[in-house]
Amino acid sequence: PTTALDVVMMGTYRSLGWIKRPGLKEKKAALEALEKVGMLPFKTRQISQLSGGQQQRVAVARALASKPKIILADEPTANLDSKSAANLLEIMAKLNKEEKITFLFSTHDQRVIKKARRVITLVDGKIESDVEQTPT
Repeated sequence: PTTALDVVMMGTYRSLGWIKRPGLKEKKAALEALEKVGMLPFKTRQISQLSGGQQQRVAVARALASKPKIILADEPTANLDSKSAANLLEIMAKLNKEEKITFLFSTHDQRVIKKARRVITLVDGKIESDVEQTPT
C-alpha cells in the first residue's frame, strides 16, 4: 500500500537519478512538504483512504518536495467540493507569498481565476487576452 509519505517522496526521485534510493534528506524534504500543506498527520495513511481534497494537497506536497520555483497545475480544483478547493487555493497563495513559488494554472474554474494576479486567456491556442488583476 502506498502512503501519503511515499507519494510525496516520489517528488524527490528526479534528483536521485536511476540507481540511488531516497534517504534521510529526501524523507526530511517530504515531511516538510507534507507539513506545509497540512497533511503531516496523514503521512502514514494510504493514499486511497484520503479524500479528493487531501489527495490534491498530497500532490502539491509531492511537487514541493523537489523545491521548485514554478509549479504547473492542470485543473487543480477539478472534482473538489467548494471547501476543499478554497483550502487548496489558500495553501497555494500562502506558498506563493511566503516561499516565492510561482503557480501556473490551466483552468476553467472561476474560483482559481479570481485568485490569480495575472490571467492569460487562450482561444484556439492563441492568446486572446492578458490581464493583471488584484486577487480576491
